[in-house]
Amino acid sequence: MLYARREKLEKFSIRIGVAFSKLGVSPNQWTLLTLVPALISLYFIINQSFLLAALFMIAATFIDVIDGAVARVTGRVTKLGAYLDTIMDRYVEGIIILGLLFLTLPVVLLPSQFWIGLLIFGSLMTTYVKAAAKEKELVEKELKGGLLERAERMLIIFIGIVLAYFDITYLVYVIILVAILSNISSLQRIYYAMKKSKY
Repeated sequence: MLYARREKLEKFSIRIGVAFSKLGVSPNQWTLLTLVPALISLYFIINQSFLLAALFMIAATFIDVIDGAVARVTGRVTKLGAYLDTIMDRYVEGIIILGLLFLTLPVVLLPSQFWIGLLIFGSLMTTYVKAAAKEKELVEKELKGGLLERAERMLIIFIGIVLAYFDITYLVYVIILVAILSNISSLQRIYYAMKKSKY
């Protein structure tokens, strides 16, 4: 069952790669292009056009799929491409979270700025804990795991932005949820790094 799904996804990825490789845009250029829909999404978040913001978040995600698909189909998978992809992923996430700071959100236990700050801190630490463990040679392989990876964070924030169309308070609940779970994830990764440490 899982194998069949994986095979379908792989075929879909190949079709995307073949189709978009004909445009003559390099994989790295596709990667950089993810910033365009992300910035448009930022604009719509600030203006509280939440469904349009969500639509352009989907566009950014789709372009993120395109770059890898084009790279694989054209045989242009490189370390630089993987590096740029990782960096752009963080920029897209940061741009979307930045937009939340412009909103007038209701207070839920604490001001929304606190929860957004905690979310920023958690997303940064989850990524940094992984990078630091590898840089300091505590682990041989890149740390993975924890409650929320970047993809899960963005998916939940996307859901929150859609729900904000109906009631902006739902978005605050989602921010609180992701803020707490992100910081738990960073603590989990610290634990994994210590557990796997060679020293």
